[in-house]
Amino acid sequence: MALLEFYGEECPHCQRMRVLTDEIEKEHNVVIERVEVWHNKENEARMLECDKELCGGVPFFYNTDNDKWLCGEVTKEELTDWAKGE
Repeated sequence: MALLEFYGEECPHCQRMRVLTDEIEKEHNVVIERVEVWHNKENEARMLECDKELCGGVPFFYNTDNDKWLCGEVTKEELTDWAKGE
């Protein structure tokens, strides 16, 4: 399973979510792959492939195992459920 966090380096929403993703990684022993898209065209293309016009921006969270996704700033509970595949 791959947990992907697509983000923009200067995005304030992404920076706030980073705090939660760090906590979830530690608390639930998962790895969330961070993929910067504002300064990397290959990563942006990868995000668009996963996004399928669901979010259209960052932060965008995608679970490759079950195709679950989250858009924007979400609660810790929502992010935890996503990371655990629920």
